[in-house]
Amino acid sequence: MTRTDDTIRWGILATGGIAAAFARDLAALPGGELLAVGSRSPRSARRFADEHGVPRAYGSWAELAADPDVDVVYVATPHSAHLEAAAVCLEAGKAVLCEKPLTLNLAQAREMVGLARRRGVFLMEAMWTYCNPVVRRMLELVAGGAIGEVRSVHADFGIVAPVDASHRLRDPRLGGGALLDLGVYPVSFAHLVLGEPSSVAAWAHLTPEGVDETTGVLLGYDSGAVATLSCSIASASPTVAAVSGTRGRIELPHGFFAPESFVLHREGREAEEVRVPRAEGGTGYGPEAAEVMRCLREKETESPLVPLDGTLAVMATLDAVRERVGVRYPGD
Repeated sequence: MTRTDDTIRWGILATGGIAAAFARDLAALPGGELLAVGSRSPRSARRFADEHGVPRAYGSWAELAADPDVDVVYVATPHSAHLEAAAVCLEAGKAVLCEKPLTLNLAQAREMVGLARRRGVFLMEAMWTYCNPVVRRMLELVAGGAIGEVRSVHADFGIVAPVDASHRLRDPRLGGGALLDLGVYPVSFAHLVLGEPSSVAAWAHLTPEGVDETTGVLLGYDSGAVATLSCSIASASPTVAAVSGTRGRIELPHGFFAPESFVLHREGREAEEVRVPRAEGGTGYGPEAAEVMRCLREKETESPLVPLDGTLAVMATLDAVRERVGVRYPGD
C-alpha cells in the first residue's frame, strides 16, 4: 500500500462489544481508517471484519502487529490481557490506544509505560472521559474560578451484573469486581479534577470469589478537598458526578463519564445547562480516537489530555483501594 495522505490506519485487537462500538465511531471520524482486526480466533476476526467492513482479518495478535500498513492498534481485550496484548504491539513499533484500566495493577502499568517510553512509541489509556469536549469545558470553568475553590468531588457507577461465578466480573483471574471495571471512572474523574490524593480510605463487600461487589472510596487532599466515590456490580446507581466549590457547583448527569451536557450552579445566578457538541459524533469514542490521531500526526508519543503519569497515578490509587478492601489478583 502506497501512503499518499495523512490518513491514520487503525487495527483493532479483540472482537467484543467495546471493539464493535469503537469501530462504528471510527467509521464516522474523518482522517481515520479501520484497516485490520486481530483475534486469537481466526473465525472471530473474520466475522468481525465482515460485520464492520474491515479489509484485513488476522487470527493472531502478532500478525496484526506485524501489518506494515497499520499505524495504531486499539487494544480492547479484557483488562487482564492488556499488558500482554499491548506489549506485542509496542514491541512491533505500533502505537497503542489501550482500554481502561490500563492493566490489573500499578506494577503492570509501569511495565507497559516503560516499554512504550523505551521504544519511543505512542501509548495512551482509552480514558474517553478525559477527551470528552463537555468534560474539557467543565475543566476550563473550574480552572477559571467559576465555582470558586473546589472542596468536594462526587462520582458513582453501579450496575446489576450477572451473578454467575464464571462471569468475568466475578472472576479474580480476569480482574473481576466493581473497582477495575466501573470504579476506574469515578477514581479517574476525581484525579482529573483534584489530582493525586494524599489519603485513601475504602470499604467493600466482597463476593464469594473474592472480588469487590460494592465499594466505597474516600480520597483526601492536602488542599482540604475530599472525593466520595462508589461503584457496584450489585445495584444500578445514578452514575452521576458533581464538583462543588466555594461559590457554586457543576453537576454531570447519568453517564457522567461520556456526558453531552452539565449544569452549572453559581451564586446569584440561574442554573445554566452547558452543552458542547461532539464534532466527531458517534457514541463517545470519537474524541479519544481523534486525540490519538492528532498526536500521531504531530509525532507526540504521549497525549497531554491523557498523560501516562496521570494514568500511573490512577493505578496507584486503585491499588491502594484494593489493598484496603482485601482484593488480590493472581500475580499481585
